[in-house]
Order: sequence, then structure tokens, then C-alpha cells
Amino acid sequence: MIKMLEEGTMKIIYYHPFFDAETWINGMKARLPNANIRIWEPGDNQPADYAMVWLPPYEMLASRNHLKGIFALGAGVDAILKQEQQKPGTLPAGVPVMRLEDTGMGLQMQEYAIAKVMYYFRRMDDYKRQQSQRLWKQLPSHSYDNFVIGVLGAGALGGSVATKLAELGFNVRCWSRSQKEFNNVESFYGKDQLSDFLKECHLLINLLPYTPETHGILNFSLFEQLKPSSYLINLARGAHLVDQDLLEAIDQGYIADATLDVFAQEPLAGMHPFWTHPRISITPHIAAFTIPNIAMDTIVENIQRIEKGEAPFGVVDMNSGY
Repeated sequence: MIKMLEEGTMKIIYYHPFFDAETWINGMKARLPNANIRIWEPGDNQPADYAMVWLPPYEMLASRNHLKGIFALGAGVDAILKQEQQKPGTLPAGVPVMRLEDTGMGLQMQEYAIAKVMYYFRRMDDYKRQQSQRLWKQLPSHSYDNFVIGVLGAGALGGSVATKLAELGFNVRCWSRSQKEFNNVESFYGKDQLSDFLKECHLLINLLPYTPETHGILNFSLFEQLKPSSYLINLARGAHLVDQDLLEAIDQGYIADATLDVFAQEPLAGMHPFWTHPRISITPHIAAFTIPNIAMDTIVENIQRIEKGEAPFGVVDMNSGY
């Protein structure tokens, strides 16, 4: 049970283009009964201590340099940072921006990843194609030892997925910008170790943050470093993937099958070749959603830390982009 703040009247403004505002306003009021929480509307220049936002209009935050914190209502902050890049001042200078690091998304990512990993591990993709050919043929099984799974990105979500897959007995490795340590997961880090990370992977899961440095990282050059006939699962951002390079990698046998939950443009265009490709499965960006109750608990805990003079968690490094 979160301890409620009792002193003073705290002011919080909220904006999200499609979340159910009533759920969030009522939920935050229940947690912070002495706080004044309101939906921001154009022309609202009244004081505020904190902001909870996703894709805020420029005028919402631009002049609010006295905010104690801005809470981005999502695990990824690339969208809000892109707003700042395109229109500097969208995020007031000096105000910490905090992302929601998990809020129930870790478990959902585990579920999605496990479902698809097992699908490929048991060669269900091959059996599905055999069914379309009316071909009755038992195929050699993959083994846990030789079926190496690589997780690109070892943050809250990537680390969660890597750890769970290792617990299931898979041979798992991860790669990130800096070294991370997880039980029974081999860690690689930095550009110098990317090739060594890739060369043993039979299945690659992408959970990298989206930054200018990771834009287009899932390209032909990367695919040809994997084990031949590898599998790809992209759960991070569509802009990580060079679409045409994936099609070429499949044609040339570097990628046997791919599962994509995210796309550079969403919804995916009706004429895009991914829709009908026999070796590509798509889902409409459903791998994981923010769970409001967990997210609000996290936000209130961070507010409490700030009010006590303690360092909040999940603060975005504006230089690295996550």
C-alpha cells in the first residue's frame, strides 16, 4: 500500500491523446487524495508541480520550467524526445523526464516472447508450411544447447525476457550498450562485441530502446552475421528494422522466419509485402500494454521520492535517449 502524501496541495496536470482520462484521474486521486489533479486543456497556464503526459502539445509544457518532474506514460520515450528534437522547448529545460520502466509490461513481453520462441523451437513454422503443401513429414528437433537465443537490449524489458528464457533452460545471451549481468545469461556489450554476440544466435529478439544510434540496426549486415536460417522477433520499434533488408535476408536464407509486432508506420499499409509474406507473421503492436494501476503506483512512488529529496528512478538521459 503506497503511503499517501498528507501535507500541502500538490498540482498535477494530465494529458494523453487516447488513454481513458477518467481512469487515470480517479486512480491518482485515490492514491493522492490531497493533490489537485486535472486534465490539461489548451489555454491552461495555471501552476503545476508534476505532469503526466504522452505526446503533449508544445504549449502544454514549454513554459513550465518550475515543474518538479514529467512522467512519460510509456516505457519508450522516443516519441516525446522526437517532439523535443523537432520543436525545441517542448520539454522545459532542467525538468527531469521519467519513463515507466515496466508497469506490468515485462510479464507481457515474456508471454509474447515465450509463445513465439516455443513456436520456432518446436518448428511450428515449418509444420505450418508443410500443412499448406499437405506434406506429412517429421523434422529433426532443435536442442536447447544449440538453439542460442540472443536478446538485443538488456534494460527492464530485455532483461526480463532474457532471464525468463534462461529459466526455461534456453541458451541465452544479451547485448546492450553497457555491460549487464543476469543469472545464466551471457552478456555482451558495446559495438566491439556485437559481432561476437550475433554469430552464435539462432533466434534474435529485439528489445532495444529506439535512438538515432539504433535506427535501422536490424539490417542485412546484421542478419548475415547470424546463424544461417535464423529467426527474428521484433518487439521494440519498427524503425529499428530496414524492411527491404529483411525481405532480402529471407530470400537469401539468412532469416528463416520473422515475427513483427512493431512497424515504422502504423497501421501497416494495406499493400505492404509483410501482410502476405509466407515467412513473416505480424501482430498489431500488442506485445505489451501499460497497466494503469501499476503505472500509477510507480508514478506516486517516484513523486514521494522527489518530495523527500531523494533521487527518482527511471530518469531519462536526454543525451542517450533513454
